[in-house]
Amino acid sequence: MTENSPLVPFDEIGKRILLIRGRRVMLDSDLASLYGVTTGRLNQQVSRNIGRFPDDFMFRLSQEEYSALMLQNATSKKGRGGRRKLPSVFTQEGVSMLSGVLQSERAIDVNIAIMRAFVRLRQMISMNAELAAKLAELERKIEKHDRSIRTLFQAIRQLMAPPAPPRPRIGFRPDP
Repeated sequence: MTENSPLVPFDEIGKRILLIRGRRVMLDSDLASLYGVTTGRLNQQVSRNIGRFPDDFMFRLSQEEYSALMLQNATSKKGRGGRRKLPSVFTQEGVSMLSGVLQSERAIDVNIAIMRAFVRLRQMISMNAELAAKLAELERKIEKHDRSIRTLFQAIRQLMAPPAPPRPRIGFRPDP
C-alpha cells in the first residue's frame, strides 16, 4: 500500500466520524464496512479482547443517542433487518486498538488511513478555531471604529447646523 493511493479516501472516513458525548467517534458498523468484515465479527473480536477497550476507547450508545443518530443519518429501523443491540462507538484510541484485534493487513492499512483522518480533522478544527478568533478580533475593531465614526459625524453635524438665533437680553434697555 503506497502513501499516495489510500485504501479508503479521507472524505469517506471523514463523513463517518461523529461527535457523540463531546468525543469524535466512529460507529462499529462503519468501521466493519471499512475493514471489510461484518459488524458481528468486529463486535465478536472486541468482546473476546474487551480488556483492550476501556470506556474511553469504546462505549455503547444509549437508546436516546441512537434514536437521534437514526433521525440525523436515516439509519435502518428495527423491522427492516436492522440492529438487535445498540451500536458501539470507538474513539480514536479504540480504533487504533482494533487493528491488533482484527489482525489483518487490510485492518492495519485502514487503521493508518483512519488515524490520518482523525489527525487531519483535528488540524482542520484547530485552523477553524484560529480563524474564528481572528474574526472576533476584527469584529471588535470594527465596532470600535464604528463608534469613533459615529462620534465624528455627530461633531460634524453640530458644526454644520446653523447657529441658534441670538437670544434677547434680559433687563432694561434704553430706546435708541
